[in-house]
Amino acid sequence: MSTNKIGEVCRFLEDIAPLHLQETYDNAGLLTGDKDWPIKGILFALDATEEVVLEAVSMGCNLVISHHPIIFKGLRNLTPDHYVARAVIQAIKHDIALYAIHTNLDNVLTHGVSARMAGQLGLLQPRILSPRDAAGTTGAGIVASLPEPISEAELLRLVRDRFHCGIIRHSPLLGRSVQSISLCGGSGSFLIGDAIRSGAEVFITADLKYHEFFEANDQILLMDIGHFESEQFTIALLYELVIKNYSNFAAHCTKMNTNPVQYY
Repeated sequence: MSTNKIGEVCRFLEDIAPLHLQETYDNAGLLTGDKDWPIKGILFALDATEEVVLEAVSMGCNLVISHHPIIFKGLRNLTPDHYVARAVIQAIKHDIALYAIHTNLDNVLTHGVSARMAGQLGLLQPRILSPRDAAGTTGAGIVASLPEPISEAELLRLVRDRFHCGIIRHSPLLGRSVQSISLCGGSGSFLIGDAIRSGAEVFITADLKYHEFFEANDQILLMDIGHFESEQFTIALLYELVIKNYSNFAAHCTKMNTNPVQYY
């Protein structure tokens, strides 16, 4: 068992993505467990589902660090009738701490979710798309550049391959080369206007609704690659950050695919 306590790793992650940067609707932070527990092992996941919690138990881990908080809306009861309650019940039953690092990680430039997306595409010179501070180190989304212009079709193939997409929903192609790319992991429709104003030729995100595709307005190519697909590399991001700073406990990435969206 490690001499490091759960609270130490929580503080380390909060130095990277402070909790005050999370959106008002969010529920990032320690959701179950005790910060004073010694760490036996950590399992990293996108979603702390019941299956992931039981995977942690089987691996001897007592801390699950996920991007999405399993407790997001208020719980009225803890009965096994709902997937959220089932995960929490298993976590409490097996003394598993659940920690979520969600929109606070979305809202940082260095080591942020969207910056990791940019890295997957080999983009250069990333900057915050919608900054919160004058320094441009916090805020939503990323805008960055490809090393050289490519066609829209080439970019679609690149995104499909790098993000392992089953399908990409996109607005009409504009028949031009693209180089300036904006991105937002997860649900990013609120940034369409910012992406257009930034001069980006493409905006890659997820969860776009039918009418939101019209907002491209022949000014930008919108790509919806899927929520899970856009954030999947956050698991490796968190794993790499922690193991570079701690070496005296086991750390694992989940083997569970928690994507609830299937493609036929």
